Amino acid sequence: MNPAAHTHIRGRGATGNPANPFEALHVEEDGDWKDELARDPESVSPLPRTQLFHDDTRTLITKNTSPDLSFEASLNPYRGCEHGCAYCYARRYHEFLGWSAGLDFESKLLVKPRAPELLRAELASPRWTPKKLACSGVTDCYQPVERRLRITRDCLSVLAEFRQPVVLITKNHLITRDTDHLAELARWQAGAALLSITTLDASLAADLEPRASSPRMRLEAIRTLTDAGIPAGVSVAPIIPGLNDHEIPAILDAAQKSGAQFATFSLVRLPGSVGEVFNGWLARHVSPESAEKILRRIRDTHGGTLNELRPGVRMRGEGPLAEQIGRLFKVTARRLGLEKVRPEVTGSNFRCVDAAQPELF
Repeated sequence: MNPAAHTHIRGRGATGNPANPFEALHVEEDGDWKDELARDPESVSPLPRTQLFHDDTRTLITKNTSPDLSFEASLNPYRGCEHGCAYCYARRYHEFLGWSAGLDFESKLLVKPRAPELLRAELASPRWTPKKLACSGVTDCYQPVERRLRITRDCLSVLAEFRQPVVLITKNHLITRDTDHLAELARWQAGAALLSITTLDASLAADLEPRASSPRMRLEAIRTLTDAGIPAGVSVAPIIPGLNDHEIPAILDAAQKSGAQFATFSLVRLPGSVGEVFNGWLARHVSPESAEKILRRIRDTHGGTLNELRPGVRMRGEGPLAEQIGRLFKVTARRLGLEKVRPEVTGSNFRCVDAAQPELF
């Protein structure tokens, strides 16, 4: 896929489907189609509609063995994400399903309608030891389809019954819909939330994260959650050197004024074909000179590549530029009283509820 050859598709972060390295065959777009689209964008409809596929998985909780993540396990009600963030490292996971990291990731979603039922059974199992869960660890549990399907909400209901500790990570104001369950979890020191904010520039956010909530709405979500007694913080993520790293102080300041109690950050990493998707985004939205500067600075933080796999390094990067970004974050966070990087949730109040007889609290 030649990123510069693709026309922007409104509401999508990618413009095409990079070849899947795990598949022997891939689709090449027809040249006549592209010529016709260039002449008259309204003459054809390239916008892929979101398709939902049932994921018949029999387990929901995934254990984490990476030492640089703050949670021991995660649950994901969805695979794929309609938010369409151009930089999302999770895009590559769609390739394992035989799809693409491009438009397929944004428009072909696997949903887990049995997630609440599976979650209840796993928490009620005598083999379960309460440990901190992250929701989600891969894709956003409050992406637009959640408004209708309510799978995340039903999972939260189960988590609240069990008082199972969980930290939710999202870019969507929709999380405020579930303040009832989150407040119940928080009452037992078992619930908290992180709002991910990449930029305060609404125009940039709309291009970079086309179906996520606006920066203003994410800040409002922090305020709503903290006012309800729910520990909430900000994740300045991902930091893309040359694009949004200069916004670190402003984002932290805005989050603190909205009630954020803790803050963290991570550097962008672009594994495999995600780099191709992001290159396509750069070709559409910034000048060639700026695109080259951004890619060069990303490489400067990852040992000359666009990606880093080593635990302990991949989230923070290395080298002078990475150190400079880390210092800017730490100094600003300290000044604003946001030194704490993660919420404190505990499983000490966990209770096992009979999976066959759900209890109302």
